Amino acid sequence: MNKRTFLRTLGTGLASAAFLTGKNDGFARDFPVSTKLPLIYPPKLQKGDTIGIISPSSAIVGNLPFQLAQETFEALGFRVKWGKFTQSRLGHLAGSDEGKLEDIHQMFADREVKAIVCMRGGSGAARLLDKLDYPLIKKNPKVFLGYSDITALHAAIHSQTGLITFHGPVGTSSWPSFVVEQFETLFFQGGMPHYENPLLKKDDLIPRENRIQTINPGKVSGKLLGGNLTVLTGISGSKYFPDFENTILFLEDVAEEPYRIERMLCQLKLNGTLDQIKGFIFGKCTNCSPSGGYGSLTLDEILDDYIRPLNVPAYQGALIGHISEQFILPVGAPIRLNADNGTFSVATNIFGPSMVK
Repeated sequence: MNKRTFLRTLGTGLASAAFLTGKNDGFARDFPVSTKLPLIYPPKLQKGDTIGIISPSSAIVGNLPFQLAQETFEALGFRVKWGKFTQSRLGHLAGSDEGKLEDIHQMFADREVKAIVCMRGGSGAARLLDKLDYPLIKKNPKVFLGYSDITALHAAIHSQTGLITFHGPVGTSSWPSFVVEQFETLFFQGGMPHYENPLLKKDDLIPRENRIQTINPGKVSGKLLGGNLTVLTGISGSKYFPDFENTILFLEDVAEEPYRIERMLCQLKLNGTLDQIKGFIFGKCTNCSPSGGYGSLTLDEILDDYIRPLNVPAYQGALIGHISEQFILPVGAPIRLNADNGTFSVATNIFGPSMVK
């Protein structure tokens, strides 16, 4: 597969025609909504819009990351507005909770700002959840992008407002062409994307990179929810933890030993989350090798213990996580999952009308 064609909008052909005419095999009518809140769709973007950048998690050292982020979004065709406290620092955090909240609220309230991008993940976003102005966010829907620690904000914003947000690269990401093409196709064209790992053969006899592994075969439809496993389990038990009934759960993590991955999946099993889901996608667990001792379960064995017995369509290896070439995922959007070949597609239009300036 050509690497540049991994994400194709479904704006033509039978799938689009069925959606546009309402002849969609009953998906839109029968899709089981797992939240009491109706979905809120952010407006798509266009060249010349203003992007607001905030730092709701860990601090950033030095000036170069901010310069690179500025240049990145200008190269994408945007004007950039920085949060007042984006370069603040308090210990390992990007400033005080009060400063972070002011930046978030200001960006959502600012009619000039059409999208909000988080500068990085790390730690600290969960500290903000009980202080966010959710009515303000709900009243001013816009694209909200980030990953890793930003999982806490995705989960809370969706569970409290119904807004579709986006799990994807941050300001400090490298933004290779793989990501840029997704970004432009998704946010400028507003299409209904299809996600499929591009298999890279290089000089090998068979493709070896970006391979997926099917855990349980099958096809299923559901709402896409999830993110970083550590952050997600950290807010479980709170009212900001989403309702996972009839959802497709996606997970990724970084720098966690297998025993910790096992412990966190055990928590999601014991609290009932895993028993609610209709499908499962595991991305990448970057730098998750065991440190030694008496041995370790492998990630494959852990997923066999916790995911295979669920008997829901499931696969691992999706390009989701702490990697440079990663999918940009609409958190909260209805999707169709095909675990047989490791693909999924957004099932409905996920963008609303443009905001009035």
